[in-house]
Amino acid sequence: MISPCISLCVLDPESELCEGCGRSLDEISQWSRMTDDQRRAVMSRLPERLKDLVSTST
Repeated sequence: MISPCISLCVLDPESELCEGCGRSLDEISQWSRMTDDQRRAVMSRLPERLKDLVSTST
């Protein structure tokens, strides 16, 4: 599975999520060790996280 990283690695200080991909530091650091099912679970949560990040920053 591909990574959701878009090379915009900035952590939101409030949520501690990456503003580029929506993952937490733990998810980013564990990505290569995760199973495909674990990655899919993370990927399924990213659109909502990113939407929340955008709405709290505006």
